[in-house]
Amino acid sequence: QVQLVESGGGLVQVGGSLRLSCAASGRTFNPYTMGWFRRAPGKEREFVAFINRSGSFTNYESSVKGRFTISRDNAKNTLYLQMNNLKPEDTAVYYCAATSYTITTDRDHYEYWGQGTQVSVST
Repeated sequence: QVQLVESGGGLVQVGGSLRLSCAASGRTFNPYTMGWFRRAPGKEREFVAFINRSGSFTNYESSVKGRFTISRDNAKNTLYLQMNNLKPEDTAVYYCAATSYTITTDRDHYEYWGQGTQVSVST
């Protein structure tokens, strides 16, 4: 079992920045590809970004590419999501997740999930 706890969410103005963190405990963090997903009000949970086990490969959903950066510190068992130039449509609950797949954007492939952290972007 891997336990995941997100932090760093909050209320920010359009154009602002936030850095989300996801702390992992339980089993070792290293073997898992890690991802960020989000669920906006009235919508399904959607893929945002993932990073492979070593941190050498990342992938982003098109609307966040160039604004968000996913990273990980395996020594600290922590995943990050740096979010810049935030837009109102980024408002959502953000979840971190872990998968045994090498690379995948499919939420059904992610085995472990955190409880989520709210990000709200105001105009």
